[in-house]
Amino acid sequence: MKKETIVVIGNGMVGHKFCEKLIAKTTAFNIIVFAEESRRAYDRVHLSEFFNGKSADDLALCSAEWYAENGITLFLNDAVKQIERTQKIIHCRSGMIIQYDKLVIASGSAAFVPNIPGLSKAGVFVYRNLDDLELIRSYAENTKNAAVMGGGLLGLEAAKALIDLGVQKTHVIEFAPRLMPRQIDAAGSEMLVAKLNDLGLSIHLNKSTVAVLGEHHITGLQFSDDTTLEVDMLVISAGIKPRDELARQCGLEVSSRGGIIVDDKMQTSDPNIFAIGECAIYQQMIYGLVAPGYEMAEVLAENLSSGHKTFHGFDMSTKLKLIGIDVASFGDPAIKEPACRTIIFEDTHRGTYKRINISNDGKYLLGGILIGDASAYNLLLQTVNNKILLPPNPEDLILGVRGAGAADQAHAGIAALPDEALICSCEGITKLQICDAVTTNSCESVDALKKCTKAGTGCGGCIPMVKDLLLHTMKANGKYVRNIICEHFSYSRQELYDLIHIHEIKSYNEVLDHLGTGDGCEVCKPLVASILASLWKEMILERGNDTAQDSNDRFLANIQKGGSYSVVPRIPAGEVTPEKLIVIGQVAQKYNLYTKITGGQRIDLFGAHLTDLPLIWEELIAAGFESGHAYGKGLRTVKSCVGSTWCRFGLHDSVSFAVRIEERYKGLRTPHKFKGGVSGCIRECAEAQGKDFGIIATEKGWNLYVCGNGGSKPQHAKLLATDLDSDTCVRYLDRFLMFYMRTADPLARTATWLNKMEGGIDYLRNVIVNDSIGMAEVWEKEMEQQVQLYKCEWKEAVENPAIRKRFNHFVNAPGEKDPSIGFTEMRGQKKAEWTKA
Repeated sequence: MKKETIVVIGNGMVGHKFCEKLIAKTTAFNIIVFAEESRRAYDRVHLSEFFNGKSADDLALCSAEWYAENGITLFLNDAVKQIERTQKIIHCRSGMIIQYDKLVIASGSAAFVPNIPGLSKAGVFVYRNLDDLELIRSYAENTKNAAVMGGGLLGLEAAKALIDLGVQKTHVIEFAPRLMPRQIDAAGSEMLVAKLNDLGLSIHLNKSTVAVLGEHHITGLQFSDDTTLEVDMLVISAGIKPRDELARQCGLEVSSRGGIIVDDKMQTSDPNIFAIGECAIYQQMIYGLVAPGYEMAEVLAENLSSGHKTFHGFDMSTKLKLIGIDVASFGDPAIKEPACRTIIFEDTHRGTYKRINISNDGKYLLGGILIGDASAYNLLLQTVNNKILLPPNPEDLILGVRGAGAADQAHAGIAALPDEALICSCEGITKLQICDAVTTNSCESVDALKKCTKAGTGCGGCIPMVKDLLLHTMKANGKYVRNIICEHFSYSRQELYDLIHIHEIKSYNEVLDHLGTGDGCEVCKPLVASILASLWKEMILERGNDTAQDSNDRFLANIQKGGSYSVVPRIPAGEVTPEKLIVIGQVAQKYNLYTKITGGQRIDLFGAHLTDLPLIWEELIAAGFESGHAYGKGLRTVKSCVGSTWCRFGLHDSVSFAVRIEERYKGLRTPHKFKGGVSGCIRECAEAQGKDFGIIATEKGWNLYVCGNGGSKPQHAKLLATDLDSDTCVRYLDRFLMFYMRTADPLARTATWLNKMEGGIDYLRNVIVNDSIGMAEVWEKEMEQQVQLYKCEWKEAVENPAIRKRFNHFVNAPGEKDPSIGFTEMRGQKKAEWTKA
C-alpha cells in the first residue's frame, strides 16, 4: 500500500516536534520537510546562548543524520512559494514541485517591524534567528551605544544579548507605560526597571519612535515627544506577526489580525491543510510560546495517526530569567479587586516583588506575578491549575512557612498534587509519568528523566519541580538521595567540597575540567567560587575565578539602584574611635557619598562610582579599616550591646567578646551570609536570638544559641549549650561554622540547614558539644588555619595593579565615570535617580 505524503512547511521547533511526534505514533506517512533557513531545526528558546559560546550545532534539536534515519526528507534553504489547493501541489523557490496528500503549515512568525522612516540604514537589525544574531554580533564589535525597540520578553532577551556582546551602553525603548505589559503589573514593572537599571540598562517607557536618524548608518533615534537618543545600533524586537502569506495566497481563511484560522484539531478551512504554532490562530488567540506549539503538534500528530485529541487553548503562564533576574507570571495575573483579593509582598532592598490573586472566598489561587525570586513558581502554577485548596495563611505561598515546618513545605506541596498534574507543559508530561519513570525505569537523575520522558527539554522552566518530584519519589521508595548541584556537576555541594579539597584544585576552570562537564552555568559558577574561597582563602578575583563570581563579588561591592556601588567598612561589634569616624566623614564628603548607620552597627556609604572604589578603599585602609564583606556570602556583623563596661545590668563585657568573635570569623566564606550577636544580659539588647549564632551572658558564663535569622522568614535561634566560658564558646562556634560550611546546601542559611537536618537541634548538639562523629579536633584545626590565612580583599585589590584595572567603567577610558548615573538631593544628602515605570 502506497504511503500518503505529508509535506511540512517550516522546520522550526514546532515543525520539528510535529515530525518527532508523528514518527513515534505511526509509519504510515512519507514525510517531506521544507526549511527556509540553511540550518536544521534549532532551539530558539535559548537563542541568546549563541552569544555565550554555543554554536549552531550546540543549539540543534537533532543530529544531521536524524532525518534520514527516520525516513524524513529534508530540503534546507528552499522556501515554499505557492500552494495549489485544487491540485494539492506546492511550488518551491528551487523550482521543485511536490504533490501532497496532507499539508502542514508550521511557518512560524516574523519579527513585527513598525513603519518608521530610516529602518533601512546600516546598524538596524531584527532579533529572530541565528542569521540575525550573526549579523548583530559582527556589527556590535564597533558599537558603544545600542538600543532595543521593545520591552517585552523578546526585547529584554535582545538586551541581554547586547550585554553579553560587551556593548558599553544599552537602552530599552518601550511604547507602553511599563515593561512586559502582557505579563506583569505596574508595580512589578517598577521593580523590574529598578533591577535592570542596577545592571546598567537604561529603560525608556512611554516612548514612541518616529524616525531613525543618520545618513547611511544609524546615529540616533527621534521620539514623538521631540526628544532624541544617540545610538549607533538598533535591534528591533517589538513583537511577532504570523507568517500567513502562503495561506492568504491560496485562499485559506485567515484572521483580520493575522494568523491562519484553525479548529480544535488544527485543521484549516481546507480539510487537507493544517496549521500549527505561531502561524495559527485558534479562537482569536495566537500563541507565542513554544509549549502551546508543542501541544498543537501533539494534537495534529495524534489525529493523523487515527487517534482522537482536541486543542482547548493553553495556559500562557511563563517563567524566565531575564539578564539574571527571575520574572514569572501564572494563572490570571491581571485580575484585580473586587473580582479577587490580592496579597502583595515587596522588598525594594532585595529587589523582589510577589503578588498573588486569590478568590474572594479565600479558597483558591487565581494567578500572580513574581519578580526577583521565582523559586515558588512551579508550585504556585500547580496550585492554580489543579484548583488545590489554599492553606489557612495564603501568604505562606510567597513568604514560605516560618519556623520548624519550613523543611517539609516543598515536599508536602509536591505530594498533594494529583497524578494528572501537568508538570512539563512543553512536552505534556504529568506527575504520574515522572514518578513512574523514577519507580519503574530507575531514572534517578534529572538527565535520565529528560531522556526517558523528555520533561524539561523544552523551555526548561519545569526542571526545579521535576527535580523535586525525583527526590520525593526516591525518598518514598526508600532510595538514597543525592542532591546534585546542576547538570554540569553530578555531586552534592558537600561531595564537591571534599573532592576539591582532596585534589587541591584552586580555580573554577580546573574544577570544571576535572570534576564537571560542559561550560558551567549561573548555578554552579558562584557555588564553586564560594567553595574555593572557603577552602583556600585566596583572593577571589585571581586564578580566573573572577568570571565565576556573583556580580557583587566581582567588584567587591554591592551594586545599588542606578548603577552605583556601596562601600561598607568593617566596624567590629559596632565599636569605632572618633578618629575613624572622622575619616569616614571625610571620605563621604570627598566622594559625595550617602551615609547611614545600619542595623548591624556599622556605617554604609552609598553612591560610589565604580572608578572611585579603589580610591575610597585606599583612604579607608590607610585609616585602619578593612572590608566589611557586605557583598559576599560570609560573616556580615557581630552585633553587641555595651555590656558590663557601661551598662549597670551587664553581666559580662559583651563588646570585647563580640570584637573577638568578629575578628576571628571575618572573611570566612560560607554557603550563605551569616550574622552574630552578643548580649551582656538576658535583656537581649543585641537581639542575639535572631542571628545565625547568638551569645547571651549568664551569671556563670555564656549561653550559645544557633540557627536563627530575621528577614522575611524570621526564626528564633535554638539553645545549643549553657554557661560556657569564653574559650569553650569559641571552640563550639568553630565546630558549628565548619560543620555548616562543609554540609549545607547552596544558598542555605543556618536556619534552613537546621530545619532540614534529620534529628534537628538534638543531633546538632550531639555533633558539636558531644563530638559524636569525631570531627571536633579536625574542625577546630581547619578554623584556625582559616583565621591565620585571612587577608583583607580590598587591601589586596588596591595593591595589585592587575586587579585594580578591573574597576573602570570604560575599558578604553580608564577613570571616566558612567555618565548615565544620576543623583538627586534628599535631606541634605543624595539618593539614586532612577526611572520608575
